[in-house]
Amino acid sequence: MASRILVPMDDSEHAGQALEYAFDNFPGADVSVLHVVGVPSPMMGEAAALALADDIEEAAAERAEPVFERAREIATERDREIDTIVDIGHPARNIIDRAENYDTVVLGAHGADWSRATRQFLVGNVAETVSKRASVPVVLVR
Repeated sequence: MASRILVPMDDSEHAGQALEYAFDNFPGADVSVLHVVGVPSPMMGEAAALALADDIEEAAAERAEPVFERAREIATERDREIDTIVDIGHPARNIIDRAENYDTVVLGAHGADWSRATRQFLVGNVAETVSKRASVPVVLVR
């Protein structure tokens, strides 16, 4: 039985569903929610904004807070607690690097829409990359 679960989250509906899945299917596990800030984009928008901030870590924490608020709401609805982690950089690499400290990664599988299609073309599908390269089992939630 898995005792430590990593749930990477962004602002997508699938990410929230992944956290719900983790709570429902791993009732005794400690759950950590990871949000990665500074996602590469065609214009390097978020990454460039972080680079220009006076305190990069503080700016990253501010950008992660809405995701963590949503995660805490989901946790409260299920009478559970979460740990939160903010990383800066490429999501897939950060998830893969952290995965070795967990028993399982539960990750939302994003549907194809036009804004994500562009990002997938440029940086690859995070869920696909993590599922292929993580050192622990990965559960993809739709």
